[in-house]
Amino acid sequence: MLRRTKIICTLGPATESPDMIAALIDAGM
Repeated sequence: MLRRTKIICTLGPATESPDMIAALIDAGM
């Protein structure tokens, strides 16, 4: 959870949607 929050904070509002976050996680971030 902490890691996910960190990614959102780092990338900003552009990645707020769960689909974008899932895509980033799938990409290995």
